[in-house]
Amino acid sequence: MTANKQAADFPVLWPVATRWSDNDHYGHVNNVTYYSYFDTAVNAWLIETTGTDIRELPAIGIVAETSCQYVSQLSFPEKLLVGLSIERLGNRSIVYSLAIFRDTADQELAATGRFVHVYVDRETRQPVAIPEQIRTAATTLVT
Repeated sequence: MTANKQAADFPVLWPVATRWSDNDHYGHVNNVTYYSYFDTAVNAWLIETTGTDIRELPAIGIVAETSCQYVSQLSFPEKLLVGLSIERLGNRSIVYSLAIFRDTADQELAATGRFVHVYVDRETRQPVAIPEQIRTAATTLVT
């Protein structure tokens, strides 16, 4: 993903607020926190869109890969929008394309990322098909 992404490139912009504890000693949001924003946006969107507590499904999405490219620093108390789209919807995995924007009039890009969910059986942790309600929701994000 490149640093020239715009908010309009994403089917969903999920609101996330920075928190007091997100800032590090240097006065900006710590790098690891961006991953939390991605995780929060993806899972909150899935829960709201499917109307299901995804934690209770027989198959759960585990993160198999994640990455982040930082474009501009953030700092508490900024409000953010996490752009969600899907690059690949497989049988057992979903590859999300993500971006973090400031929730301002110009929606300045702060970071881009990638997030891979692999679906596994809740008990055995063996790969399984994506649950139908997740697949149905995910199709709306395929770009």
